[in-house]
Amino acid sequence: MTTTGSNNWADKAERAVATFTQAFLSVFVISDLSTAKTALVGAGAALLALVKAWAKEVLDKRAA
Repeated sequence: MTTTGSNNWADKAERAVATFTQAFLSVFVISDLSTAKTALVGAGAALLALVKAWAKEVLDKRAA
């Protein structure tokens, strides 16, 4: 895994979109797209990925 700049939010947004897509497609393949809950699962995973990126950034700054 490569390190990114501390304020590289474009990269973080790209990762969030990728996480959303992966989670959405995983739920879609396993079940179906009958409700908006499928999209919410993907959005929740993407949000958690952004929170994780932010927390890592904060913790890295404290350790430095």
